[in-house]
Amino acid sequence: MPERVVTVVPEDGLHARPASKFVEAANEFGAEIRVGHVDGDLVNAASMLAVTGLGVATGEDVRLTAEGKDAEAALDELERILTTPEDEL
Repeated sequence: MPERVVTVVPEDGLHARPASKFVEAANEFGAEIRVGHVDGDLVNAASMLAVTGLGVATGEDVRLTAEGKDAEAALDELERILTTPEDEL
């Protein structure tokens, strides 16, 4: 199962608009995508409540995993969202 560790760049972390973009993108793929703190439990990346409940702040590292036919493409897009400043999304 592909996995990546990504440092969160958006100023609000995984809250509000960045989380919305992240969850929206996760729902566009057929892969089962999970996200969480590097040393913690992972949650469903397609759930706004689960993602915002992680409380991820700017500068924190998160672990992304994906399983399915478009797993690599999903990780590429989610990594792009997490590493792009909010005003550029």
